[in-house]
Amino acid sequence: MTAAGLPSSGMMSIGSVLARLKPEFPDISISKIRYLESEGLITPHRTPSGYRQFSSTDVDRLRYVLAAQRDHYLPLRVIKDQLDAIDRGLEPATPSPRLPRALAVAGGPAPADLAPAAEVRMTRAELRSESGLTDADLTELEQYGLLAPRSGGWYDADAAVLATTVAELLAAGLEPRHLRPFRTAAERESALVAQLVSAQARQRDPDARERAGAEATELAAVVLRLHALLVKAALRRELGR
Repeated sequence: MTAAGLPSSGMMSIGSVLARLKPEFPDISISKIRYLESEGLITPHRTPSGYRQFSSTDVDRLRYVLAAQRDHYLPLRVIKDQLDAIDRGLEPATPSPRLPRALAVAGGPAPADLAPAAEVRMTRAELRSESGLTDADLTELEQYGLLAPRSGGWYDADAAVLATTVAELLAAGLEPRHLRPFRTAAERESALVAQLVSAQARQRDPDARERAGAEATELAAVVLRLHALLVKAALRRELGR
């Protein structure tokens, strides 16, 4: 019997939990499960060697949390209160009306959009061919710190997307030098996010550092959503709409 009172055969690894929930919640990840644990929404058993073991109750709680986020757009604080009520044998309070999800998160990327890009290695010529940038444009973008090859001189998938995006702006009449404020704004925003998770990121515990990365991704998505909405509002004022 385990400390949770369940036989060892009834416990699941984090990978098994992920496989069980993935069909219903495609966006779930190991980092997300660990983040929810760090927020106190689940408390899996730990083996003497530190491995997590999840019971069927843990999986049910995860399913409840993920469904509440997906179907009712509830913040974790409210979900945690609901779980606490359920643990005490009470009925959780009905959440107050909220904006539709499409409105509540409009204007920016989801955390999944900020995940590491697929492993791709492109030459400079391939990047130019993919994006439509000239060699002079690419050189100027690199001079302004907007684009850079990885070690070994290769360009990755993020660089390809960035180059293609920049090419659209250049085709509209902008020049690479006009894009320097975007880099400055991005660096300031990322520095703010990094500051918020710096305490966790500095810990020696690998789980803590991974939670810091997951939280940083969540916060970055919120920051970019705010940025997009502010640009939208400013553009409306500029055009008198």
